[in-house]
Amino acid sequence: MTHQTDSVPSQTLARFKRWFWRPPRAHGDTILDRRVSPLESLYDLVYAAVISQAALPLEQHVSAHQTVTFAIVFALIWIAWTNGSLYLELHGREDGRTRAFVFVQMVILALVAVFAATTAGDGGRAFALAYAAFLAVMTWLWYAVQRQDRVERPEFDVVTGRYVNGLLLSVAVMLVSAVLPVEPRLIAWAAVAVGWIVLVLLLLNNEAGKTPRITPTESLVERFGLFTIIVLGEVVFGVVAGLSAAEHGRTTIATGLIALVVGFGFWWIYFDVVGGRLPNRDGRAVANWMVSHCPITLSIAAAGAGMISLIEHAHDARTPVSTAWLLTGAVAIGLLAMIVAANALDDARRLAAAYRPLSVVMAGGPWREWVSAGHGRPPGSWPCCSW
Repeated sequence: MTHQTDSVPSQTLARFKRWFWRPPRAHGDTILDRRVSPLESLYDLVYAAVISQAALPLEQHVSAHQTVTFAIVFALIWIAWTNGSLYLELHGREDGRTRAFVFVQMVILALVAVFAATTAGDGGRAFALAYAAFLAVMTWLWYAVQRQDRVERPEFDVVTGRYVNGLLLSVAVMLVSAVLPVEPRLIAWAAVAVGWIVLVLLLLNNEAGKTPRITPTESLVERFGLFTIIVLGEVVFGVVAGLSAAEHGRTTIATGLIALVVGFGFWWIYFDVVGGRLPNRDGRAVANWMVSHCPITLSIAAAGAGMISLIEHAHDARTPVSTAWLLTGAVAIGLLAMIVAANALDDARRLAAAYRPLSVVMAGGPWREWVSAGHGRPPGSWPCCSW
């Protein structure tokens, strides 16, 4: 009797250990009917705070330097989100280990958010160190996948090894950037961002006849759609912040409400043309679809940051040139990136007669937006333009 009683706690502890520390799902172990979990939704909301803080300098002062800085920092944020989201999609489980590491990531991301608003100044070093810590956690997680691949999926060992090496190199560059002056530090960060985009394109762009390394699923598409909604919220926040800080006159309020149309337009085009649709299963299409979301979400977030300046100057005869270029450039880049994403969809091949005219129409929008910027006008101020 005593032996049986003693075995109950030990069995319970053994079950807990198995639940808390299960190995990651192996490559190829795709859950086709997987749904986005509440943990992933919470994870995405942390990035809303990071993006909001990163956009503060651009909201306060629109300039070419601030725009470039925001673009670089946003690209790093997008890369971090993509890394964490892909790991959960491909290798995560409903267990304690996955939850614990996601919470660790969120703690580090909270620190990243604290310093995201001062990356061009004193907070740049702390941002680099916090971001390096995040990448270090991701390196450990993907290294665990690589060790498992060597045993269970040796055909993926080389690919995972290159991914892990890319993470290690990124950690090293971010650590070194922490001791660099501001301008060289931004160049190092830009190199990390460009390097990751190239790495994703190379790793996912499979040779003809080979099995895709990432099988598109409804949950993966939903995650990218949810992240797009998060940055669309930045447009609303920008309008609200601009209206709150400005005098509440009719012109100001009208400008703010019209500015919301930019956000509505982004939502309308993205979710009518791209969102909620699976990319084609070949590696090149998956790579193009995934990478195109970086400029799509960047352009939306940048437009949201520019709304404050647009509303602030609502009574001016002309929109400041820097603000006009920011908003029209964001609209133009967003439209061009959506063309790339749309052409990577499975629907684009099956419904080419519908998607080709859409691509032509969206390609015409950037030209009109850039003409508007040259005249100091906000997006949509010319007749028949894209918004």
